[in-house]
Amino acid sequence: MTSPLTPPPPPHRRPSQASRPGEAAQPQQPPQPVPGAQPAHGQAWQMPAAGAGATGTAYGQDGPGMKTEVREASVITVAVALGGVLLGLLWLWLAPRVPLVGDVTGNSWVVYLKDSEGEQAIGVDGTFTLLALAFGVLSAVAVFLLRRRGGVPLVVALGVGGLLGSLLAWRLGVWLGPQQDVIAHAKAVGKGATFSAPLKLGAKGALLAWPVAALVVHLGITALFGPRDPEPYGESPAA
Repeated sequence: MTSPLTPPPPPHRRPSQASRPGEAAQPQQPPQPVPGAQPAHGQAWQMPAAGAGATGTAYGQDGPGMKTEVREASVITVAVALGGVLLGLLWLWLAPRVPLVGDVTGNSWVVYLKDSEGEQAIGVDGTFTLLALAFGVLSAVAVFLLRRRGGVPLVVALGVGGLLGSLLAWRLGVWLGPQQDVIAHAKAVGKGATFSAPLKLGAKGALLAWPVAALVVHLGITALFGPRDPEPYGESPAA
């Protein structure tokens, strides 16, 4: 007689691991990585390093923290605004004078323009506007050379500092300029004598020349010469 054939072991089980009669089959555990061992190339349990992005490249913090940027922006605002002192002195020095003449009518003094068709008043506004534009360009270039990067706090500092500087220059020029009381000034110099009118900014829109010029110039030089964002890892420029 021939003995019955022994059935082969079940799949995915080794003969030595065959369960005894009545025992439940134990599920196999996946292999665990050994501490300190280098995983083989392509193993599924290999994870990217901590802090890595989706491409596996770790990126550091982009630029200084917000507190540092706000602190630097505050310093820039004060420094740019103090430049208004120089602007006011230059405006007082370079602006044309508007000639006035005092006369007596009855028992009262009157003051009128010596040259009714003169353009000195327009020249006063134009001088302030041109100087403010120049200060806007200089402040934008100086801030870029110091920081060499953009940022919302920096842009706000340039705009606010430029506006404060324009206001300071305007009030300083008026304060240091000719006397504001033209009647008293006419009485002091005498009837028929020519004297200069108070320094006056007729076009108040000139106060925006500095901040607008600073913002536009800083945006332009930052776009041309500022730092570039790194290209995504693994992407190559199109041929």
